[in-house]
Amino acid sequence: MAQASARPVPPSPADRATVYERITAEIVAAIERGAGAWRMPWHHDGAATHRPVNAVTAKPYRGMNILALWAAAEGNRFATGLWGTYRQWAELGAQVRKGERATLGVVWKSIDAGDSDDEPEGQTKSRMFARGFHLFNVAQIDGYAPPETPILPESERITHAEDFVARLGIRIARGGEQAYYRPSTDTVHMPDFTRFTDAPSEMSTRLHECAHATAAPHRLGRDLSGRFGSEAYAMEECIADLAASFVLADLGIAHSPRPDHAAYLASWVKVLKNDPRAIFTAASKAQAVADWMTGQQPQLPP
Repeated sequence: MAQASARPVPPSPADRATVYERITAEIVAAIERGAGAWRMPWHHDGAATHRPVNAVTAKPYRGMNILALWAAAEGNRFATGLWGTYRQWAELGAQVRKGERATLGVVWKSIDAGDSDDEPEGQTKSRMFARGFHLFNVAQIDGYAPPETPILPESERITHAEDFVARLGIRIARGGEQAYYRPSTDTVHMPDFTRFTDAPSEMSTRLHECAHATAAPHRLGRDLSGRFGSEAYAMEECIADLAASFVLADLGIAHSPRPDHAAYLASWVKVLKNDPRAIFTAASKAQAVADWMTGQQPQLPP
């Protein structure tokens, strides 16, 4: 008798909802905690936070997992972004302390949806579903000494970021009092440098506007037709801010809240509460923006 091939079993609709709703609830809670200072869970100090990294593989987490782990770190005051599953910490000879609460991450699985009359014979349509898994921060672990992470001086990080933005090939015009992207001319408009409190604040704003510029049809082709105050407009702002936070973390530069974010707080929370999948969509699109920006950089030799 032939052995059946092993396939992942999709979770029930209730289980799927639990993954989306539990992670979204954590994000909403983090946003509401920082509302007084317009601080989102994806704002960070750059040098100490960086992108969350797996303790065993040393690979950075991506998309929604970055946001979920940042929110957990902010809520629990974890100082570093080193994470692993219970089993992974055990592989390193370490032990999760008794009573520690895990953080929910998400992994995407593919399943065959079955044969369809619209598909050629013998082909099946695949679909993706989210499955939760549990992670623990290094601050919750005994018996492990994290390696020291060298931090470049801020001047070197800013120089690196200037080179990074220059390679994007996005036209930037200086002058005026507002930062914005104008789709009709495909131009990012930025106030003069002296209008900003420091170099990280200026770079944070510039990358945010460059993230909007990736919506152009010849780049990633997102819809920018949403009017101010609409959910579509608020979500595009969320995508751009998330994308900037991902890139700035990789560059080691702080991503601080801007006063104009106060205008989006109510909209963001409303969208997230109404649709638990919305933040997953925003994080996915933000990761695509970060990937596009990274793809414009020279490739390092293997």
